[in-house]
Amino acid sequence: MSTFPTDLEIAQNAKIQHIRHIASKLNIAEDDLEYYGKYKAKIPLGYKQENPKGKLILVTAMSPTKYGEGKTTTSIGLSDGLNYIGKKTVAV
Repeated sequence: MSTFPTDLEIAQNAKIQHIRHIASKLNIAEDDLEYYGKYKAKIPLGYKQENPKGKLILVTAMSPTKYGEGKTTTSIGLSDGLNYIGKKTVAV
């Protein structure tokens, strides 16, 4: 019988990528990034207006389900699903 890794084990085994690498996958120019270390960056507020091809999906909820599935779980699942079918997504 195989067991699934715990959330902690998954997090500890994850390989962190430089934000520059992630931004390049989304066609965000390096000049548009304001770095906060290696793993975080901001993009200008007007970036969405200058690049209208993107879409924004807001995930809201009053309360989680009885199984503990809330906004974060839904957002990550949605992002993973869209990536799986070939869409470029970012969950923030």
